[in-house]
Parts: sequence; C-alpha cells; structure tokens
Amino acid sequence: MTKIGAKAVKSKKPLPSSWKRFIMTILFLGLAAGLTACGRDEAAQTGVSGKVKITATIGMIADIAREVGGEHVEVTGLMKSGVDPHLYKASQGDVKKLEQADLILYNGLHLEGKMVEIFENMQKSRPTVAVSKNIPESKLRSMDDGTASHDPHIWFDVKHWMTATETVRDELSKLDAAHAEDYKKNAEAYLAKLKELDTYAKEQIASIPEGQRVLVTAHDAFGYFGDAYGIKVMGLQGISTASEPGSKDVIDLRDYLVQNQIKAVFVESSVPKKSIEAMIEGARKQGHEIKIGGELFSDAMGEEGTAEGTYLGMVRHNVDTIVKALK
Repeated sequence: MTKIGAKAVKSKKPLPSSWKRFIMTILFLGLAAGLTACGRDEAAQTGVSGKVKITATIGMIADIAREVGGEHVEVTGLMKSGVDPHLYKASQGDVKKLEQADLILYNGLHLEGKMVEIFENMQKSRPTVAVSKNIPESKLRSMDDGTASHDPHIWFDVKHWMTATETVRDELSKLDAAHAEDYKKNAEAYLAKLKELDTYAKEQIASIPEGQRVLVTAHDAFGYFGDAYGIKVMGLQGISTASEPGSKDVIDLRDYLVQNQIKAVFVESSVPKKSIEAMIEGARKQGHEIKIGGELFSDAMGEEGTAEGTYLGMVRHNVDTIVKALK
C-alpha cells in the first residue's frame, strides 16, 4: 500500500493485453461507424457520392454539362462528331452508359426520335431531363410536316441555348446541392460567353448584303438561326433527315437560286452532300454558277479537341463561314 498525503490507495495493476486489444477494437469500430454515417449523410444531402456521372446524347449538351459541372462532374457523350441524331439508334453499350448515369440529359422535341422509349424507361430510376423543357412553346418553331410537333434544333438560337444552360444548372443543383454554388458560378460565366456569342452572330450576319442573305443547306436545321439573326433559310430536306429529298425539291430550290442569283450554298458535316451537288449541277446547266460556301456544323459539333468541338466554337465557325461566302 502506498501513502499519498494522509490517504492510502492501492496500486493499479496494468490491463491485460487482451483487454487492450478489445478496447482498441471497440474504438476503431465506433470511428468507422461514424465515418460511414457521415458518408451516408453527405450522399443523402447531394444525391450522389463522388463526381456526378452525366450521360448526354448530343455533343452540344455534353458541352453544357462540362461547362456548368466543372470539376464535380464526369460527362459521357453518346453521339460523336458527324453523327446524325435523327437516325441514331442506341447500342447496348449506350444503354449501359445511360444505366450508369446519375443524370441523363437529352435535347427532346423528338430530335433523338429512335430513343424515346429508352428515355421513358430510364426516367423511372434516375433524373432524365430534356434540356428544351423550359423554352416556352410560343418560342418554338412548328415542324413543316403538318403535325403539332416542333423543330428540335434549338441550339441555333443562342438565347434558347442559354435557357438550356440554366436548365442544366438547376438540375445539377437539385441533384448535388452541396456544390450548387459552384454550378451557379460556372453557369454565370458560361452564360456571359453565350451572350457575347449571340451579339457577335447578329452583327456578323447583318454585314451580309440584304439580297444575299439566304442560307441554303442540305436540310432545314437552321430555322432558329434564321429567325434569330435575320437570314432567310432554305433546306433541300425538311427539319428531319429521315427521308430523302425528292427531285421536285431539288428543282424548285435550284430555280430559286438561279432566279435570285444566289452565289453559294452549304454542306453539313452530318448530312450527305449528294443532293446539294445535284442542285449545283442543275444550276450550272442553266448558266448560273453556284459554289459550295463551306461546311457547316448542324446536328453535331466538330472533332473533340478542336475549337469546333465546342458549342461556342461551332457557332462561331458557322457564322464566319456563312459571312465569308455570302458577302
């Protein structure tokens, strides 16, 4: 017995090693449970764990997702450069990419016409969002086929694409609330660039002599562009590329070009050139030379890693190509 002051206490014996191991195990398990609970709380707060996996159909939408999502997202685009979304059929690999996504983004308005059933099935288990959904119906162009459907090529009016950007921002903020402020800042920066692009397009198209302000392409994808920037748009095919243009379509457009002395037409990166070339040959036989003014990007952007492989670069390329050929 050891005396401390006036009191006496018994000496403490060291704990057996087996007890020490038991206590350390309990402490470790408690810490692990706490960390797991924190992880669950964060996942519940954000709706996802880790980066948000986004699968987008066309390149233009994938580009928005990368701009707005920044470091917090991992984006997969299904349709590459030169692919026609009107005719696109999803492969088994595409379906797997959709199933692995936290968020699916598509254009809507039946642009991806052969994937409608897939989107309907996917939306039962994960957010599946048409980026066109918040554009007022009054601002959508009607199809030329007599139906109540609308022209899906909304990205050719930059103001519509600004609305699509806001939709992506809101959907990401809802899904991943922990990073909502970052999504807001990223969107603001991108919207400023889009506003500048919209002004650029208006100024450049206005520099073309009014009589030459006619844009002729393989199919009628540029209607929104024409409405927004003051240029007459004519296409050999209708809004969809699902059917080939008839000989009457070629003859009627050829005659218009000859009568109005239009000097250039344009081919598209995602549409065959055969019909455009036939029209040019028909005009030549009537004594009017028409040149191909260049290649425009319509339903798909340029190659990844190039300026035209971004939405901003694609639109600027189109504007510059049109102006150079028609001025």
